[in-house]
Amino acid sequence: MPTDVPAAPRVRRPLAALLAVLTLVVLALGTPPQVRAAAAADGPTATVSKEEAGAGGTVTVSGRGWRPRALLMMLICGQNMIGGTNSCANSDGRAVTTDAKGVFHKKLPVAEPPKPCPCVIHVATVTGEAAYADVPFRVAGHPVVPLPKQEGTGGERLRALSARLDGSSGLLTWFGAPPQRRLVVTVANLGSTPARDPVFQVGTSHGVFAPSWEEQQWRGTIAAGKKAQVKLPVELSAGAHGDYQVSLKYGRKVLVEQPWTVGRPWGVTLFWILLCVVVPAAVFRIGMAVVDKVRPRTAVVAARGGDDDGALPWFTPDTLPGGALPHTRSTQNTQNTQNTQNTQSTQSTPSAHSAHGTQTQHLSAPSQENRPTPKGST
Repeated sequence: MPTDVPAAPRVRRPLAALLAVLTLVVLALGTPPQVRAAAAADGPTATVSKEEAGAGGTVTVSGRGWRPRALLMMLICGQNMIGGTNSCANSDGRAVTTDAKGVFHKKLPVAEPPKPCPCVIHVATVTGEAAYADVPFRVAGHPVVPLPKQEGTGGERLRALSARLDGSSGLLTWFGAPPQRRLVVTVANLGSTPARDPVFQVGTSHGVFAPSWEEQQWRGTIAAGKKAQVKLPVELSAGAHGDYQVSLKYGRKVLVEQPWTVGRPWGVTLFWILLCVVVPAAVFRIGMAVVDKVRPRTAVVAARGGDDDGALPWFTPDTLPGGALPHTRSTQNTQNTQNTQNTQSTQSTPSAHSAHGTQTQHLSAPSQENRPTPKGST
């Protein structure tokens, strides 16, 4: 009697094949072919709807993380835009404005740039703070040539995405210490080779003078198509103030220029003002103390009757020029003596009259002092 073959294994094989096909279909429909920009998620980004298109076609460019209501320009450039906008199809570029959230979507006509590929779609701000993003893109039928090496560097091509100056002035800077800042630059490598330990040149300029450059090496590697944050110290001379400009250069190309306004060190001015006031006052006090020590003290003590209170002779009230005060005291003593004599003579007058009562008294006219006034006797 023949045995029955179980049907379960026969059913499982078609079911597994069906699940595999459905998985591939879902993955193909759920992930559209979009290419992310070289910028990181924390900065402005751009994407394209397809990686390759021929001249005469269109591609949709989308972006996020841009400034709200910012005006942007989109261009198709050859040679990874090494030669700047001269390598771009400028006449076929398009302008777009971001919305309130910094998002945009815009169709861009595909045109052949004046330089061969590798090509990029370059999106950059037109006004305000500089920001950009480059998206790799292939123009079908356009020639492809390896990127040229830049003179003084390898195959890397560095470009600054953003820059700022970190730090603040302290109390020592207010008194003339050298102002210090830190230049923070986000650098992207658009070349074909990584940049290992690149050597930058940091320059500072004031007014119309040319910048003075100083080489600084950054330790690290910036891979091709990647970006990194470079931090370099910047220091001015002691007592510097006014409007300065900090520049960063790699090779022969200036990557970024950042303004820097340095306040005046008012602590130095205050120090000189106090010095001009305190030093003359101290010299005067020392001079007066020396004069008080070396002046002849015997003659002064004798002239004042032995009363020496340690004051300078020209500051005492009894040594005024002309002897005004001593003369006034002698006049008062004379008047007091005369008043005493007059009182004594007045008191002795009744005795004299009683002793010579029999004598004839001759009345005389009143003196000028005792003469009555028209209103009565005083």
